[in-house]
Amino acid sequence: MAKINLKRVRTYSVVKRPSKVNLGHFARPVPGGASFAEFWGSLPRLLASEDLHALAKAIVQARKRGKPVIAMMGAHVVKCGLSPVLVDLMERKAITALAMNGAVAVHDCETALFGATSEDVSRGLRDGSFGMARETGEFFNRAVSEASRRKAGLGDTLGKNLLKIRATHRHFSILAAASRLGIPATVHVAIGTDIVHQHPSADGAAIGRASFEDFLRFTGEVAQLGSGGVVLNLGSAVIMPEVFLKALTVARNLGHKARGFTTADFDMIRHYRPGVNVVQRPVEGGGVGYALTGHHEIMIPLLAAGVKAELGE
Repeated sequence: MAKINLKRVRTYSVVKRPSKVNLGHFARPVPGGASFAEFWGSLPRLLASEDLHALAKAIVQARKRGKPVIAMMGAHVVKCGLSPVLVDLMERKAITALAMNGAVAVHDCETALFGATSEDVSRGLRDGSFGMARETGEFFNRAVSEASRRKAGLGDTLGKNLLKIRATHRHFSILAAASRLGIPATVHVAIGTDIVHQHPSADGAAIGRASFEDFLRFTGEVAQLGSGGVVLNLGSAVIMPEVFLKALTVARNLGHKARGFTTADFDMIRHYRPGVNVVQRPVEGGGVGYALTGHHEIMIPLLAAGVKAELGE
């Protein structure tokens, strides 16, 4: 068997080689008691850390230029206690629109009304009691009927109703905060996926009408993205990535210049639809998409604090 002779291999000086990592990219240890700004600045400027910094800067720039920052959500974000973090960003105009699946709205309303949410599904499933909390179904489905009758958005109606009845824990509600702050909040329902659809008060036609109204409102927000807006997908694996893709198609079909914006997907594992419908396809031909993987209860507060650090707060 013939062997390769390495003596004729050509080499070069490492000094002349372009290197992707140098000491300027390295993390810096911070002392105990360091400020968050010091911690934020100490992170390595590589890979996901660099993406997180870039995303925070994009949100700050969108805020300063009056561009939309749309936060799309799945229910786990509320269930792991992040509503106060999102409300804080809304109050600082670092989130200018909310869009969520039906489960987010259900958990948000339960939190505002009762200060608790998220039942033991396995236990309730055994005897057929899962999702049958009377007060939840009555409040939610009453708002659905009202929204349908008035041709109003479901998200807007839920938020206004929480404020109207002065829900005990409304300060923890993203829907109530959106109504209080005048921020668009839309709810995109897949019929049969939410516990309130199991109740005697559920009206499929009303659900469809109210949710379709919110699709039109959401599309109006997407149409304003232009160059410099930001779209965040916080933990929705299917519904919001699909709704976003259709809304973006309609906006572009009607001639709106929804190009050159930033997207980001936050999830605990990588999913197909957020990857292609949020991070990749919408920014082809202009813009940038980020995929940031990790536990919501860590990653989303980290982003929020990073935004405030970039604002100099």
